[in-house]
Amino acid sequence: MYHSESNGYAIQVKTVFDLDQSNPLQRHYLFRYTITITNVAGTPAQLMARTWHIEDGTGDVRKVEGPGVIGEHPWFGRGESFKYSSFCPLPTLAGKMRGQFHMRAEDGTEFSIDTPSFRFVVPEALIDRY
Repeated sequence: MYHSESNGYAIQVKTVFDLDQSNPLQRHYLFRYTITITNVAGTPAQLMARTWHIEDGTGDVRKVEGPGVIGEHPWFGRGESFKYSSFCPLPTLAGKMRGQFHMRAEDGTEFSIDTPSFRFVVPEALIDRY
């Protein structure tokens, strides 16, 4: 599990390789991740957007931006959490991802929460199966 805290918010990330949805012959490796965001001591705010920096095993980086997460814009009062799952396809056996969640408080103040950098890796035991 990966963990970080910034601006009074904690981020936890779990990753897993999805063998059933991957196709190594086409250089398609699918990784799933679950993120829990918790307002531990920050300003109550709404998650408005996200930015991801996704790096594959060759060092190529792509930037992905969008509104909310999984179509939602959760509100975080103190002590409140939001958990969601998503996925990341890569053309390599490993990669990593990091990003920010862009927040807006009731008074219109905007700030960002940094995620930890988290890795995607095909388990060594599965590599022989390819």
